[in-house]
Amino acid sequence: MNYTIAFFPSEHVQQEANSYRKRFDAAYALIKPHVKIRQPFTLNENELIDAVSELKRIARDTAPFSYTIEKVSTFAPAHNTLYFKVSPTEDLVNLHERLYQGFFDGEKKYNFVPHITIAQELSNGEYADLHGTLKLKTFQFHEEVTQFHLLEQQTDGKWTVKESFTLGEE
Repeated sequence: MNYTIAFFPSEHVQQEANSYRKRFDAAYALIKPHVKIRQPFTLNENELIDAVSELKRIARDTAPFSYTIEKVSTFAPAHNTLYFKVSPTEDLVNLHERLYQGFFDGEKKYNFVPHITIAQELSNGEYADLHGTLKLKTFQFHEEVTQFHLLEQQTDGKWTVKESFTLGEE
């Protein structure tokens, strides 16, 4: 099965993201707004047990932390994708790094750019119009991360929470 590790922003931020995703994100029905902190990976049933154990240890050793969102950014010209830019705090970067060590050791396919996708797979015209509007808008969200989640991809492509892990909890 395919898995990834992410955290979810507050309901308020999810509503704001979904106000764009409903129209501009083909993955809207597959996963709710999230910040992916580990790229997707594959596990079998035996590996899943070890993965959950390691994620519990990582969560226990990681204190809750805060992040901010202040603007919309883009992956253009590589992709016509727009996203809420999540400030890459030291705590968030450290958590990301820990999810590529030990049991989860693996090569990073991309640089870590924490974000919440709000639009993707746009035509050039849609991208230009939406980006032109959103780059002038200021977003001001300050959030705290207290949990991350192991997400499992279902056969229909949807991602569901397999298990949740509370930060700093014994």
